Amino acid sequence: MERETLYAIEWPGEGDEGETLRVIEPTPDEVETAAARLAAFYNEPYNRGMMANEGEMTARDVVDYYREFRASGGRPFLLERDGVLMGDADLRHIDGPTAEFAILVGVRAAQGSGLGTRFALMVHALASGALGIERMYSSVIPLNRPSLRMLEKIGYLPDDGPEARARADEATDVTVSFDFARFAELHAAVLPRLRITGRGATPPPRRVNGDPPLVADGNPPAPRER
Repeated sequence: MERETLYAIEWPGEGDEGETLRVIEPTPDEVETAAARLAAFYNEPYNRGMMANEGEMTARDVVDYYREFRASGGRPFLLERDGVLMGDADLRHIDGPTAEFAILVGVRAAQGSGLGTRFALMVHALASGALGIERMYSSVIPLNRPSLRMLEKIGYLPDDGPEARARADEATDVTVSFDFARFAELHAAVLPRLRITGRGATPPPRRVNGDPPLVADGNPPAPRER
Protein backbone atom coordinates (compact mmCIF):
# COMPACT_ATOMS: atom_id res chain seq x y z
CA MET A 1 0.00 0.00 0.00
CA GLU A 2 1.37 3.42 -0.94
CA ARG A 3 2.19 5.61 2.02
CA GLU A 4 1.65 9.37 2.01
CA THR A 5 3.85 11.87 3.83
CA LEU A 6 1.96 14.12 6.23
CA TYR A 7 3.17 17.66 6.89
CA ALA A 8 3.03 20.30 9.60
CA ILE A 9 3.51 24.05 9.15
CA GLU A 10 4.32 26.30 12.09
CA TRP A 11 4.29 30.09 12.34
CA PRO A 12 6.16 30.77 15.62
CA GLY A 13 5.05 33.59 17.84
CA GLU A 14 7.28 36.55 18.60
CA GLY A 15 7.82 38.00 22.06
CA ASP A 16 6.19 36.93 25.31
CA GLU A 17 2.65 37.28 23.98
CA GLY A 18 3.18 36.16 20.40
CA GLU A 19 0.78 33.40 19.41
CA THR A 20 2.05 30.31 17.63
CA LEU A 21 0.01 29.01 14.70
CA ARG A 22 0.22 25.42 13.55
CA VAL A 23 -1.36 23.67 10.59
CA ILE A 24 -1.18 19.88 10.52
CA GLU A 25 -2.24 17.07 8.23
CA PRO A 26 -3.89 14.92 10.89
CA THR A 27 -3.56 11.24 11.58
CA PRO A 28 -6.80 9.25 12.01
CA ASP A 29 -6.35 9.41 15.80
CA GLU A 30 -6.00 13.19 15.66
CA VAL A 31 -9.18 13.43 13.60
CA GLU A 32 -11.00 11.34 16.23
CA THR A 33 -9.79 13.73 18.95
CA ALA A 34 -10.84 16.84 17.00
CA ALA A 35 -14.13 15.49 15.63
CA ALA A 36 -16.55 16.78 18.29
CA ARG A 37 -15.12 20.31 18.18
CA LEU A 38 -15.12 20.30 14.37
CA ALA A 39 -18.76 19.14 14.35
CA ALA A 40 -19.64 22.06 16.62
CA PHE A 41 -17.89 24.45 14.22
CA TYR A 42 -19.75 23.02 11.22
CA ASN A 43 -23.14 23.10 12.97
CA GLU A 44 -22.89 26.65 14.31
CA PRO A 45 -25.65 28.46 12.40
CA TYR A 46 -23.53 31.29 11.02
CA ASN A 47 -20.74 28.95 9.95
CA ARG A 48 -23.20 26.52 8.39
CA GLY A 49 -24.50 29.34 6.21
CA MET A 50 -21.02 29.58 4.69
CA MET A 51 -20.77 25.85 3.96
CA ALA A 52 -21.53 24.00 0.75
CA ASN A 53 -22.98 21.18 2.87
CA GLU A 54 -25.71 22.55 5.12
CA GLY A 55 -26.66 19.33 6.94
CA GLU A 56 -26.05 18.72 10.65
CA MET A 57 -22.95 16.66 11.36
CA THR A 58 -22.07 14.45 14.32
CA ALA A 59 -18.53 13.68 15.48
CA ARG A 60 -18.80 10.31 13.72
CA ASP A 61 -19.88 12.08 10.53
CA VAL A 62 -16.73 14.22 10.76
CA VAL A 63 -14.50 11.15 11.11
CA ASP A 64 -16.18 9.56 8.08
CA TYR A 65 -15.96 12.86 6.19
CA TYR A 66 -12.19 13.01 6.69
CA ARG A 67 -11.72 9.35 5.80
CA GLU A 68 -13.71 9.68 2.58
CA PHE A 69 -12.02 12.95 1.69
CA ARG A 70 -8.55 11.48 2.00
CA ALA A 71 -9.58 8.34 0.12
CA SER A 72 -10.65 10.60 -2.76
CA GLY A 73 -7.18 12.21 -2.90
CA GLY A 74 -7.89 15.35 -0.87
CA ARG A 75 -5.53 16.74 1.76
CA PRO A 76 -7.25 18.03 4.93
CA PHE A 77 -5.64 20.17 7.62
CA LEU A 78 -6.36 21.08 11.24
CA LEU A 79 -5.70 24.69 12.27
CA GLU A 80 -4.35 25.39 15.77
CA ARG A 81 -3.52 28.57 17.69
CA ASP A 82 -1.37 28.01 20.77
CA GLY A 83 -2.43 24.38 20.77
CA VAL A 84 -6.18 25.10 20.54
CA LEU A 85 -8.13 23.86 17.51
CA MET A 86 -9.52 26.86 15.62
CA GLY A 87 -10.84 25.31 12.40
CA ASP A 88 -9.83 23.30 9.38
CA ALA A 89 -8.87 23.67 5.73
CA ASP A 90 -8.25 21.46 2.75
CA LEU A 91 -6.85 21.07 -0.71
CA ARG A 92 -9.23 19.20 -3.01
CA HIS A 93 -9.57 18.22 -6.65
CA ILE A 94 -5.78 17.96 -6.82
CA ASP A 95 -4.85 17.35 -10.44
CA GLY A 96 -1.13 17.57 -11.13
CA PRO A 97 -0.14 21.21 -10.60
CA THR A 98 -3.67 22.47 -9.82
CA ALA A 99 -5.91 22.22 -6.78
CA GLU A 100 -8.81 23.91 -5.00
CA PHE A 101 -8.63 25.53 -1.57
CA ALA A 102 -11.23 25.85 1.21
CA ILE A 103 -10.93 26.96 4.84
CA LEU A 104 -13.04 27.55 7.95
CA VAL A 105 -12.02 29.43 11.08
CA GLY A 106 -14.72 27.90 13.23
CA VAL A 107 -14.36 30.05 16.37
CA ARG A 108 -16.76 32.90 15.75
CA ALA A 109 -14.87 35.36 17.97
CA ALA A 110 -11.71 34.81 15.91
CA GLN A 111 -13.34 35.42 12.54
CA GLY A 112 -12.53 38.67 10.77
CA SER A 113 -9.30 39.11 12.75
CA GLY A 114 -6.87 38.12 9.99
CA LEU A 115 -6.34 34.68 11.49
CA GLY A 116 -7.82 32.96 8.44
CA THR A 117 -5.43 34.83 6.16
CA ARG A 118 -2.45 33.66 8.21
CA PHE A 119 -3.62 30.05 8.22
CA ALA A 120 -4.29 30.26 4.48
CA LEU A 121 -0.76 31.53 3.83
CA MET A 122 0.61 28.54 5.72
CA VAL A 123 -1.34 26.05 3.63
CA HIS A 124 -0.33 27.83 0.43
CA ALA A 125 3.34 27.73 1.47
CA LEU A 126 3.12 23.93 1.72
CA ALA A 127 1.17 23.68 -1.53
CA SER A 128 3.72 25.70 -3.49
CA GLY A 129 6.68 23.80 -2.07
CA ALA A 130 6.37 20.16 -1.06
CA LEU A 131 3.13 19.55 -2.95
CA GLY A 132 4.16 21.21 -6.22
CA ILE A 133 0.93 23.14 -6.81
CA GLU A 134 1.27 25.89 -9.42
CA ARG A 135 -2.29 27.24 -9.61
CA MET A 136 -4.96 27.23 -6.93
CA TYR A 137 -8.69 27.82 -7.32
CA SER A 138 -11.43 28.71 -4.88
CA SER A 139 -15.19 29.10 -5.09
CA VAL A 140 -17.04 31.40 -2.68
CA ILE A 141 -20.69 32.30 -2.18
CA PRO A 142 -21.31 35.99 -3.06
CA LEU A 143 -22.37 36.97 0.48
CA ASN A 144 -19.07 35.77 1.91
CA ARG A 145 -17.21 39.03 1.38
CA PRO A 146 -14.70 38.41 4.22
CA SER A 147 -13.58 35.19 2.54
CA LEU A 148 -13.14 37.01 -0.76
CA ARG A 149 -11.06 39.68 0.97
CA MET A 150 -8.91 36.98 2.54
CA LEU A 151 -8.27 35.40 -0.85
CA GLU A 152 -7.45 38.80 -2.33
CA LYS A 153 -4.81 39.26 0.37
CA ILE A 154 -3.22 35.96 -0.68
CA GLY A 155 -3.15 37.19 -4.28
CA TYR A 156 -6.20 35.55 -5.86
CA LEU A 157 -7.81 37.23 -8.85
CA PRO A 158 -11.32 36.82 -10.33
CA ASP A 159 -11.45 33.91 -12.76
CA ASP A 160 -14.48 33.09 -14.89
CA GLY A 161 -12.61 30.68 -17.14
CA PRO A 162 -13.99 27.18 -17.74
CA GLU A 163 -11.64 25.43 -15.29
CA ALA A 164 -12.49 27.86 -12.49
CA ARG A 165 -16.23 27.77 -13.18
CA ALA A 166 -16.20 23.97 -13.19
CA ARG A 167 -15.29 24.18 -9.49
CA ALA A 168 -18.29 26.33 -8.52
CA ASP A 169 -20.86 24.59 -6.33
CA GLU A 170 -23.59 26.96 -7.52
CA ALA A 171 -23.99 29.07 -10.65
CA THR A 172 -23.96 32.20 -8.49
CA ASP A 173 -20.64 31.41 -6.78
CA VAL A 174 -17.68 33.73 -7.28
CA THR A 175 -14.63 31.86 -8.63
CA VAL A 176 -11.05 33.04 -8.21
CA SER A 177 -7.59 31.61 -8.86
CA PHE A 178 -4.00 32.20 -7.84
CA ASP A 179 -0.80 31.74 -9.84
CA PHE A 180 1.99 30.62 -7.51
CA ALA A 181 4.62 32.29 -9.69
CA ARG A 182 3.77 35.45 -7.70
CA PHE A 183 3.69 33.83 -4.25
CA ALA A 184 7.29 34.28 -3.09
CA GLU A 185 7.32 37.94 -4.16
CA LEU A 186 3.96 38.81 -2.61
CA HIS A 187 4.75 37.21 0.75
CA ALA A 188 8.52 37.57 1.02
CA ALA A 189 8.27 39.03 4.52
CA VAL A 190 6.32 36.07 5.90
CA LEU A 191 7.60 32.94 4.18
CA PRO A 192 11.02 32.81 5.90
CA ARG A 193 9.23 32.63 9.28
CA LEU A 194 7.29 29.48 8.42
CA ARG A 195 8.60 26.06 9.42
CA ILE A 196 7.46 23.15 7.28
CA THR A 197 8.26 19.64 8.52
CA GLY A 198 7.29 16.11 7.63
CA ARG A 199 5.32 14.17 10.23
CA GLY A 200 6.16 10.73 8.88
CA ALA A 201 3.96 8.72 6.57
CA THR A 202 0.60 7.07 6.89
CA PRO A 203 -1.31 4.70 4.60
CA PRO A 204 -4.06 6.49 2.68
CA PRO A 205 -7.50 5.65 4.07
CA ARG A 206 -9.68 3.18 2.23
CA ARG A 207 -13.44 3.22 2.02
CA VAL A 208 -14.93 0.47 4.18
CA ASN A 209 -16.82 -2.06 2.05
CA GLY A 210 -20.44 -1.06 1.82
CA ASP A 211 -19.92 2.51 3.00
CA PRO A 212 -21.64 4.99 0.67
CA PRO A 213 -19.65 8.00 -0.54
CA LEU A 214 -20.50 11.25 1.22
CA VAL A 215 -21.09 12.97 -2.11
CA ALA A 216 -21.41 11.69 -5.63
CA ASP A 217 -17.92 12.64 -6.82
CA GLY A 218 -16.14 11.40 -3.70
CA ASN A 219 -15.09 14.91 -2.60
CA PRO A 220 -17.08 15.99 0.47
CA PRO A 221 -17.86 19.70 0.53
CA ALA A 222 -15.91 21.71 3.10
CA PRO A 223 -16.63 24.95 4.92
CA ARG A 224 -15.66 28.34 3.57
CA GLU A 225 -13.79 30.79 5.82
CA ARG A 226 -15.39 34.00 6.92
